[in-house]
Amino acid sequence: MGSFTLYPALDLRGGRVVRLAQGDYARETQYGDDPLPRAAAFAAAGARWMHLVDLDAARAGGYTLAPLLADIARDTGLQVQTGGGVRSREDVLRILEAGASRVVVGSLAVREPEAVAAWLAEFGGERITVALDTRQDADGTWKLPVHGWTEDAGGTLDALLPVYVRAGLRHLLCTDIDRDGMLSGPNLDLYQHLRALAPGVAVQASGGVRDVDDVRNARLAGCSGAVLGRALLEGRLSLADALDEQVLPC
Repeated sequence: MGSFTLYPALDLRGGRVVRLAQGDYARETQYGDDPLPRAAAFAAAGARWMHLVDLDAARAGGYTLAPLLADIARDTGLQVQTGGGVRSREDVLRILEAGASRVVVGSLAVREPEAVAAWLAEFGGERITVALDTRQDADGTWKLPVHGWTEDAGGTLDALLPVYVRAGLRHLLCTDIDRDGMLSGPNLDLYQHLRALAPGVAVQASGGVRDVDDVRNARLAGCSGAVLGRALLEGRLSLADALDEQVLPC
């Protein structure tokens, strides 16, 4: 099993650190307006990466966090994986130039896979993270809602992921929407399914991580990393303890 990376996460809306329950903008919890000190604390705890999301842009387009991203990259030394509202090649370029190590592409990856496949070819698989956020329907099919998880694009995870594998995808971020922000544990069955569907892709678990046991279980399920959100913000999970899990043997 390869290396395992933790991504402490900050989701921003209107300049504030927030979390949404199941992607619902009407179910927001605020955690303050201090993203840069929080990022510095991640670095001080030993994190190498962080995950930064522009929630305003995820719904309306137009990534707005470039100044903050530049500050984080310059002041903390963290590698930043970030997205929200990425709609064009120019958006990807601008975010990379602001200091991102990887650009996260979500809704457009579902709507326009040909365009995103071309970005993978141009920028390389290490610079693009495809986010295929998913919700299981009554028939057990993993669907792919878009536009801040408010619209059903009609695609399925099992049909789209192989397209990206053929295009050279290296990093996949997959959120079980029903578990996001709910502290109900990651969906290990989903991640085992993804590992079987795309064995050469590094899969990041996202949604529901509560404690160190969840981090360990995601690692043992074959994930390459996990995104830490609400549990970290609320002090339910110690980042230092979670980071210890990165270096333990399987």
